[in-house]
Amino acid sequence: MAEVLVYVDHVDGAVRKPTLELLTLARRIGEPVAVALGAGAENTAAVLAEHGAVKVLTADAPEFAEYLVVPKVDALQAAYEAVSPAAVLVPSSAEGKEIAARLAVRIGSGIITDAVDLEAGDEGPVATQSAFAASFTTKSRVSKGTPVITVKPNSAAVEAAPAAGAVEALAVTFGALATGTKVTSRTPRESTGRPELTEAAIVVSGGRGVNGAENFSIIEALADSLGAAVGASRAAVDAGWYPHTNQVGQTGKSVSPQLYVAAGISGAIQHRAGMQTSKTIVAVNKDAEAPIFELVDYGVVGDLFEVVPQLTEEIKARKG
Repeated sequence: MAEVLVYVDHVDGAVRKPTLELLTLARRIGEPVAVALGAGAENTAAVLAEHGAVKVLTADAPEFAEYLVVPKVDALQAAYEAVSPAAVLVPSSAEGKEIAARLAVRIGSGIITDAVDLEAGDEGPVATQSAFAASFTTKSRVSKGTPVITVKPNSAAVEAAPAAGAVEALAVTFGALATGTKVTSRTPRESTGRPELTEAAIVVSGGRGVNGAENFSIIEALADSLGAAVGASRAAVDAGWYPHTNQVGQTGKSVSPQLYVAAGISGAIQHRAGMQTSKTIVAVNKDAEAPIFELVDYGVVGDLFEVVPQLTEEIKARKG
């Protein structure tokens, strides 16, 4: 069976969930070979093997931490040349998409971004994408070279599938462009204790109907009772009620959780573009004609200031 390269997104050896999802998808089209780079790369092997990696290629060098993107592209290209894979899978983050695009140019291959599913085809992997604000679903395959595919978080369930996970050192030669952009400082993101928005299995978002920054505590309370991330519509963000980093929508972040709760959000196309691929959508809005109700699985016509606190209390009571 052909091998499939999987780029590993990790922090000091702690593998992030989107990578484990990629391993699930990679097993559909071949044998996953993981590529882990930077500090702690070797520490990823056990988790990667548990989720199906037959081999883990690792490399560590100061360039991975001190310079942006290009050293990682150099390493992934080295892995590609060593393995000759059937496909290369990369998490669909901002950095991941840049790495994938640069790699595709270098190896003369086609690229598919923001895939939400992957299956084997007679002429190569077939990727499913959501297009035009999720109004259409398309199936595509790369017609030239080795497919380079980025996959959105929460597109597949994480499945354990123990494999060998043999660790091998990857020899990397950095090109002249590797040191072109230097990282001058790093500031740790302030932790809220909640999941990362784009990776969360549950997202609770508030919109214009929240009617003020001080009222977002209602949204946060529901999110915390569910172990969810907090999102916001563009209207709420533009009003200064919640940080731009939490904006869900076409000009914000795209999410695809198992459960999406929209409170006080009308459902403008801009917002729908960022959450419409969610597996289950629940909306609370006092306007029965709000566009959000056109795509929900469950809708509550009511005042969010009454409905959401009751929901939060009910969840807490059931958790006991």
